[in-house]
Amino acid sequence: RRLASVGVDPEDLDAVLITHEHSDHAGGLRVLMRSLSCPVFISRPTEDAFYSTRRGESNGDSEGLKRHEALKDRTVEIESDAEFRIGDIDFEPFTVPHDAADNFGFVARRDGVRVATLMDFGHITELIKEKLRNCDAIVIESNHSRDMLRACHVYNWELKQRIASQTGHLSNEDLADWLTNDFDGTARHIILAHLSQRSNEPNLARITAESALQMRSPLFRAEAEITISEPKRPTDWIAIQ
Repeated sequence: RRLASVGVDPEDLDAVLITHEHSDHAGGLRVLMRSLSCPVFISRPTEDAFYSTRRGESNGDSEGLKRHEALKDRTVEIESDAEFRIGDIDFEPFTVPHDAADNFGFVARRDGVRVATLMDFGHITELIKEKLRNCDAIVIESNHSRDMLRACHVYNWELKQRIASQTGHLSNEDLADWLTNDFDGTARHIILAHLSQRSNEPNLARITAESALQMRSPLFRAEAEITISEPKRPTDWIAIQ
């Protein structure tokens, strides 16, 4: 339904790309593949973790077998630090710090245009800073407000600690620090993604990011447009010149 709402036929897809095995990213893959004929690009550590991700539950073995069957002869093995191509787009993956088997972000390149995508990572490493330079657009996590996470009554202490850890999720404040101090100003579009519905607010994430851009020195002014990626509707198409 999401594809149809933006005018894309599932049969036109060249591939499904899986960055890591966590349920909010890969949990629906088995069912999705019933409707698709394209391959799944996935690293070996992530594929192995995907098959065992339901361990400990009463239906864990059954679910693992179903996942094996769904991906049988339909995967293309990739490495999280080696370039690969899907259709006419080149992908440059890079490791990001998250508590998953082999999580990565990537820069997609075509005809001189560079678009970076990275979600589910706890802090911005030097490698990430390097990969985000000279990109035309960046899709990046702005998961939570530190204050809202601390005040969240739904999450227990252990979960809060995991989210806020160096291998958890990026906060609005951490993203703002990068936007002010390390963003090279090249990208004209920055899409904030993976916003928590319990420890963040879209307007807060947007204001934090826009304020961070305004804090930059006049000599390094950045004209990036901030867009919020919403969980229940597709983001509008963005034209990159």
